[in-house]
Amino acid sequence: MKELDWANLAFGYLPTDYNVRCYFRDGKWGPVEATTSDTINIHMAATSLHYGQEIFEGLKAFRGKDGKIRIFRLDENAHRIQESAKGILMEPVPEEIFREAVIKAVKMNERFVPPYGSGASLYIRPLELGMSAQVGVKPSTEYLFMVLVTPVGPYFKEGFRPTNICIMRDYDRVAPKGTGRWKVGGNYAASLMAGEHAHDLGYSAVLYLDPREKKYLDECGPANFFAIKDGKYITPASESILPSITNKSLQQIARDMGIEVESRHIPLEELSEIQEAAACGTAAVASPVAEIHDLDTGKKYVVSPDGEPGPITTELYNRLRAIQLGEADDIHGWNTIVE
Repeated sequence: MKELDWANLAFGYLPTDYNVRCYFRDGKWGPVEATTSDTINIHMAATSLHYGQEIFEGLKAFRGKDGKIRIFRLDENAHRIQESAKGILMEPVPEEIFREAVIKAVKMNERFVPPYGSGASLYIRPLELGMSAQVGVKPSTEYLFMVLVTPVGPYFKEGFRPTNICIMRDYDRVAPKGTGRWKVGGNYAASLMAGEHAHDLGYSAVLYLDPREKKYLDECGPANFFAIKDGKYITPASESILPSITNKSLQQIARDMGIEVESRHIPLEELSEIQEAAACGTAAVASPVAEIHDLDTGKKYVVSPDGEPGPITTELYNRLRAIQLGEADDIHGWNTIVE
């Protein structure tokens, strides 16, 4: 292949050499197999197409300072896709199959793992689809689990720079006891209109309020939200929020730094009392917030008066990145090194 411009990669899809697949048929999972095909043969009546039996994950592999390839928190993603499967009555992928498929996909596409120091990474997208042909609303009996990979640059082209986000009450991402806690494609489809509306108005994301009462903070676009208030790390707790593995990791790093962590309901009004804020997820790690504009009330919460990322958010971001890149001791055993 011609040499990729690693330092200027977009966060998009670039073809790689292989993807990896495994089928569930006749009550059991088959072998994990690699293919060069980038298409899926799927029946027009498959449950994934009609009834939304579709779940996915996102994780990354990094070329470390020592040249080794590290996959970040593979086990957590394996656990979360199982929870998503149970949530919408799909067959959970056994952890050993998830692990084998992810490592195989990374190994077979090793030449696409960006070099250390480029700021880029190999994005890993596992997904599971209901494959049975049915017109009745019931779970599939056959499933496809597959893993594709692609090299990506930073999610936000601004990099680690504060952006403005907005609050809009006209949109809900999910229902209070709906699918928010699982990583299903429908949650993202439901967020597209609000997200595009926000982008059209010049904001990087929507900070959703809780779908029941519109009183508490919920997710921030396709990411979790956290803030620093009086030296504490606070993040919304709700059954409609996807449990972010990045958020979980940042909370542990905060505790390692001696910072108190609170996962709880955060009333909207509390935004006037925070000193730092960010959206966090696999794609961006942490995207600092400059201002939060409540478009319905006209109120503006200025989080970063000087337009710079806050010191605690910066330290959390740098420490997590250092673990991913092998620059710091992996004291919690988060990385899987690809031999």
